[in-house]
Amino acid sequence: MVEGRGSTLVHILAVALCLVAFGFAIAAERRRSVGTMFSDERTNETYCIYNSDVATGYGVGAFLFLLSSESLLMGVTRCMCFGRPLTPGGNRAWSIIYFISSWVTFLVAEACLISGARKNAYHTKYRGMIYAQNFSCETLRKGVFIAGAVFVVATMILNVYYYMYFTKATTTQASHKANRSSSTVGMTGYP
Repeated sequence: MVEGRGSTLVHILAVALCLVAFGFAIAAERRRSVGTMFSDERTNETYCIYNSDVATGYGVGAFLFLLSSESLLMGVTRCMCFGRPLTPGGNRAWSIIYFISSWVTFLVAEACLISGARKNAYHTKYRGMIYAQNFSCETLRKGVFIAGAVFVVATMILNVYYYMYFTKATTTQASHKANRSSSTVGMTGYP
């Protein structure tokens, strides 16, 4: 392993998993369910007819790929708490900052993706009477999956920097104090 670079395979896998999650989040936004009202004049009932529900699957897929990327990185670094101690200095400080920032963006991205998938899966299928006021077919608001995609990219970037600084902080040798068996200052007694 080159000094402070970390494993190239870990970098590639983490980035690839995040990019797949990003692609799924974009696909989920493009394929959101859209409902149209349909009135049955025979029974005097109103229905919502939705197009395909594939966006829910894309949202869950993005959620799982981002979770895989984060799990891979936290498994390799042992969540920064259980592995080798980090050497004091700037690399340690930056790895802590990137660690916390990546977890915040990860949690926001996962919340956007899973709430978008859940809301997209919820459909108002049926409304009993035509007299219902303000009847509308509920759909997912535009931009929820896009917000998740933006936070997926932010998480990916922060994870790359976190891993880079983490490996620098674990591979850099700490400056060891010199072993002083005898004093360097000459002390002689006066007769």
